[in-house]
Amino acid sequence: MKFSKINKAYLLLIFSVIGPGIITASVDNDPGGIAIYSVAGASFGYTLLWTIIPIIILLIIIQEMCTRMGVVTRKGLSDLIRENFGLKATFFIMIALLFVNFTNTISEFAGVAASSEIFGISRYIGVPLAAIFVWVIVVKGSYKKVEKIFLLASLFYLTYIISGFLAGPDWKTAAKEIVFPSIQFNSSYLIMIIGMIGTTIAPWMQFYLQSSIVEKKVRLKNYKFTKIDVVIGSIVTGLVAFFIIVACASTLFASNIKINDAADAAIALKPLAGDLASELFAFGLLNAAIFSASILPLSTAYCICEGFGWERGIDKKMKQAKRFYALYTFLIVAGAAIILIPGFPLLSIMIWSQILNGILLPVVLIFMLLLINNKDIMGRYVNTRLWNILTTAISLVLILMSIILIFSYL
Repeated sequence: MKFSKINKAYLLLIFSVIGPGIITASVDNDPGGIAIYSVAGASFGYTLLWTIIPIIILLIIIQEMCTRMGVVTRKGLSDLIRENFGLKATFFIMIALLFVNFTNTISEFAGVAASSEIFGISRYIGVPLAAIFVWVIVVKGSYKKVEKIFLLASLFYLTYIISGFLAGPDWKTAAKEIVFPSIQFNSSYLIMIIGMIGTTIAPWMQFYLQSSIVEKKVRLKNYKFTKIDVVIGSIVTGLVAFFIIVACASTLFASNIKINDAADAAIALKPLAGDLASELFAFGLLNAAIFSASILPLSTAYCICEGFGWERGIDKKMKQAKRFYALYTFLIVAGAAIILIPGFPLLSIMIWSQILNGILLPVVLIFMLLLINNKDIMGRYVNTRLWNILTTAISLVLILMSIILIFSYL
């Protein structure tokens, strides 16, 4: 009986801490990410499946550093940058992040428009309803309630795993491509790899994750559970990406059908994998779009308000954090409104958002490495030598990939 009570208390402690890592990693699979994985499967078949394992490892390493800084310092990343590098550096990073996140928010509402129209709902109805929904759940809720809603939204990504099985993949070929990959050395293949990594590790994630850890008030003694949270979130995100590629590889690639985005994939799956697989894929896109459309503006509001020392947080009332809620509201209203403008150059905005993501990510990683190796800030929780070698190598690879991605777009 005593043993049972100890186990129950241990599980309750784990569940009280987990959340930020799973939510942040899940939002990686936003409409842009789903589009990239769909195109990867449709264009290259199973040959890019081998990238999922290193992508999961990259995500775990980078997010672990954010959670460690959040738990040890009890401050967000924007706060730490402002306190240690000054207001000028913070200002330029915040402006860049604001623009990048705004363009990404537009992309999320584009996903809402595309997926709602698959189900026969006009974008002029679907987009405003989604905007109202994501605004209400954050503005009218507490952190605990909002986190529960976000965790529930994360569960709906399982629809992609079901779609993957329903597509009837060739599991032997898939397994072979993971263990003995058929790597191609051409520009389109390499750019697709960079795009897959870029959509998985975005600048906004590091700011949002650390801010969530701080608002959740995770204590240092419970840090080991936040690591479990990060690992679970990263693995689940990788699995979802894996099954998106598998679903498109086994149907679209096999039938030589070309697509441009996730909505194309959902429609094209219907005659090849059946109505259920197509509808689950489309529902997954709608869920991802709404989920991301709430997280991206929320992340931006946290970052900007932290950077300039303004009151922020879902647990704050609107009167206490006027700038926080005003910024969150503006991003949602403006992002949704732009999607409803006929003939708006959405593709150009999406491309430039990826370019700016590529420029900003290396800058954010450099600041993170400088902060986490500062003993005055982190004490004995600075990176170990091995961790520094790994993170420095990862940062250099990501910087190189970002440069290649930027030049490929330009």
